[in-house]
Amino acid sequence: MATRWWWWQRAYFVRWLPLLLLCATLIFSACVAPAASRWDTAQEASSGERATDKEALAGGEFNKFFPQDSDDYDVVYTQEKSGFAEAVLKQAGEDVATLAIFDTVSNPAAAEKYRESSEKIGDYPAVEIGSNGTGILVADRFQVQVRAKSDSFTAADREEWLEAFDLDGLAELE
Repeated sequence: MATRWWWWQRAYFVRWLPLLLLCATLIFSACVAPAASRWDTAQEASSGERATDKEALAGGEFNKFFPQDSDDYDVVYTQEKSGFAEAVLKQAGEDVATLAIFDTVSNPAAAEKYRESSEKIGDYPAVEIGSNGTGILVADRFQVQVRAKSDSFTAADREEWLEAFDLDGLAELE
């Protein structure tokens, strides 16, 4: 009887052995850390590095350079963070455009497209940004943009609102 029992146990174990091996393989392979990709290596190498020694200005410092409310339009500030401030331009309660100032000191590549531009608004190089945006670069550092949110807000309107910013005051921040 003892011999039969041993053979029965062995047969039962052999039947389940492939499933046990598969489970063990899955469990142990899940515990192994993945190898670092080239992106992880690049991220690690550049972490903590800054593009420049200068600090981006606080977004709140830009608010005084935005255009003021007019009879038909309201300027509503929506976002401030380091190096950036944004407002929405409303007409009759409807959003018609966004107005923004970005300090490119933290991302100098953002200013490159302006340096190659032959277009100007006032004394500042200008570029079209997509089909509904216009931007200028002030003092080789501050990107000022107007983006239409309404089809009725034209390129001429964008240019007019860019000129309504206190661009000379903004240039003095540099």
